[in-house]
Amino acid sequence: MKITFYGHASLGIQIDDIHILVDPFISGNERASHIDIDAIKADYILVTHAHGDHVLDVENIAKRTGAVVVSNAEIASHYGKMGIESHPMNHGGNWDFEFGIVKYVNAIHSSSFPDGSYGGQPGGFVIESEHKNIYIAGDTALTMDMKLIPLRTKLDLAILPIGDNFTMGVEDAITASDFVECDKVLGYHFDTFGYIEIDHEDAKKQFYNAGKDLMLLEIGESIEL
Repeated sequence: MKITFYGHASLGIQIDDIHILVDPFISGNERASHIDIDAIKADYILVTHAHGDHVLDVENIAKRTGAVVVSNAEIASHYGKMGIESHPMNHGGNWDFEFGIVKYVNAIHSSSFPDGSYGGQPGGFVIESEHKNIYIAGDTALTMDMKLIPLRTKLDLAILPIGDNFTMGVEDAITASDFVECDKVLGYHFDTFGYIEIDHEDAKKQFYNAGKDLMLLEIGESIEL
């Protein structure tokens, strides 16, 4: 499994020859201006919620690539009306896709499209592939529901928001990694704009002092699990 960070909460995940894109907000992110979105491959686009900083490039990329949008029922319906193939889910549900099993899990946040229309309830995703298992938290506060995840799935990586203000900050993300029983964390949803700028070295130190590994990738950088 190869994971590429495209800035903010945007990720590319390659499992064998399947390309999964998560919350594509790239063309509107000045920090990601060096990323060519027309070169990004996508067979599936996973959307955690409807805010503009998570859905900005969904329509364009889905129409270019023919990707299937996977999200809550309201978001899936929104894109389905555009002629985009969509797969609706809701909290607690699982589906066995060609790349692995996806579970839509709870997140505490809000969700509306940029025009103010209802975007369903926000969520996160647990992906169980043949090789590795990951948790993509989406935009969320710390929640006791995270403790349910390791009851079913042993995670190899937790992808957690750490920018604070709109989501968990570093301290709560450390607790979240305890809740999901995963000490290997990829941080995201930080630095894009003033409200969520963080001190990278301090964040890494706090995780290290808690016996955990926090990875903060440069935009365009990848890791392999």
